[in-house]
Amino acid sequence: MNEVMDEVVLEPNYDATKRILALSGIQPELCYQCRKCTSGCPLTFAMDYYPDQIVRYLLLGLEDKVLSSATIWVCSSCETCTTRCPNDIDIAGLMDYLKQQAHAKGLVDPRQNLTYAFHKAFLEDIARRGRVFETGLMQRYMLSSGAWKAKLADGTLWDEIRLGVALWSRGRLPLRPRGVRHLAEVQRLFAKPTQCREKKDTSASL
Repeated sequence: MNEVMDEVVLEPNYDATKRILALSGIQPELCYQCRKCTSGCPLTFAMDYYPDQIVRYLLLGLEDKVLSSATIWVCSSCETCTTRCPNDIDIAGLMDYLKQQAHAKGLVDPRQNLTYAFHKAFLEDIARRGRVFETGLMQRYMLSSGAWKAKLADGTLWDEIRLGVALWSRGRLPLRPRGVRHLAEVQRLFAKPTQCREKKDTSASL
């Protein structure tokens, strides 16, 4: 018996791509689906949607589907896709933009996304001190992601602790964090755009 399935007709919806152009300067609408980005990407084996599919979904207005995908976090920003694109679409930059939007909308859970958990812990460390403190970084990553539970269960946690002790004994893993001389300059990079504009307006009026 043949099952009759309802067909869903999707029409182009450029609301998402217009926002992307306004906020990032990237134009997904230039894509004509040659798939060179996907054929050159070294990480498609770990993606739920290929890069060309991500762009296609955006052109169809399926932004929530894209922001909830694993692909945008699997992307390593190697820029192979950007280099191969015949229409010069910054696809790697697009993936970065989508990560930012997923974070801003609260669609990512550190305990469900280890890449996001590490990314978040890394940037928080930079914002706090201006440089990474490896010992503290790994502790925060393990706790925020819950990865320590899986490593404890399979025994690899003890291997990593032994490795950490070995690195510390050779002076390769400091126990005390160090900052940078001009921390305020680094922290300004993490300021929200609205805050930056307010500072510019204030200085201009003085």
